[in-house]
This record gives sequence, structure tokens and C-alpha cells, in this order.
Amino acid sequence: MNHLKALIREVPDFPKPGILFYDITTLLKDAEGLHLLIDELGAAYAGKGIDKVVGIEARGFIFAPAVAYALNAGFVPVRKPKKLPAVTERVEYQLEYGTDALEIHRDAVDAGENVLIVDDVLATGGTARAVTQLVEKLGGKVAGLGFVIELDFLKGREKLSGYDIRAMLHY
Repeated sequence: MNHLKALIREVPDFPKPGILFYDITTLLKDAEGLHLLIDELGAAYAGKGIDKVVGIEARGFIFAPAVAYALNAGFVPVRKPKKLPAVTERVEYQLEYGTDALEIHRDAVDAGENVLIVDDVLATGGTARAVTQLVEKLGGKVAGLGFVIELDFLKGREKLSGYDIRAMLHY
């Protein structure tokens, strides 16, 4: 999968000085690269009885539906507060400077369902950890977390101890 790194644009000093941003839009526009990425993410969880694939707003929405399709599973969005129209469950979590929150429809996951959580990047792990809490609050079983990129130096995996974590690319 490392050859896919050549399809990811590195943008220095975005969104602020000192940050190197990994822009996945250049991977997305490459049909072969996108196809390979979705196939590999899906293959990592094939045969694991995945019932639902949860995508985290916003870039998780790009990958999660395609992976859900590949696994013959349903897709569930997790969104920022007040974006979902029906009754929701909510979790607040810590950011570097402050807090944030995410919501899921209360009826999105049934008790006992196997859920795969998909997002573009695993950085510090706070957002992904919050989503595991939402899924488990609804009675779902987190079968795994799949990411396009993992920023290893931020040690986000440590917040997700005990979960099956797969990242296609590592920086």
C-alpha cells in the first residue's frame, strides 16, 4: 500500500505554520488508487460479520459508504451536533484546547451488531475513541477501526487499546 503515498499531496504549513497536511484529494481523483484503497480496507474486515460501517464527519463519509458496500453492510454517519434530524446519542470529548461533541442517531445501531468505524486519518485518537463510545452506548460491538492514514508519531492508537485497528498508510 505504500505506493499509494505517491498519490497523496503533502502541503506544508496548512492549516497553520509547522503542520504538514496530507491531502487525500489527489488520491481520490486517481481511479486505480481509490479502487485499491477501498478494496484493501474492505478486505481487512471481510468475513468478520460487519453489520454497519460508521463514517465520521466529514472525510469518513468519503470512504465508509464504499467500504460498507464492499462488505454488504449498512452505512451510519456520525456527525457534529445538531446535524442529524432524529433523536440522537451524544458524546463530548477533549481536544487539545477545549472540547467537541459528536452525535449518532439513537436507532442507527442495534444491540449486538458488529460495527466497523472508518475515517481518513488516525491522529491523536480522540475522535475515534469518542465514536467507539457512541457505538457501545447503543449496544453495538466495535469490530474494528479502519483508517486511510495513521500519523504514528501522534500515538492515537494508544487511546484505542483493545480494538482491532488497521491503517492503510503510515506516516
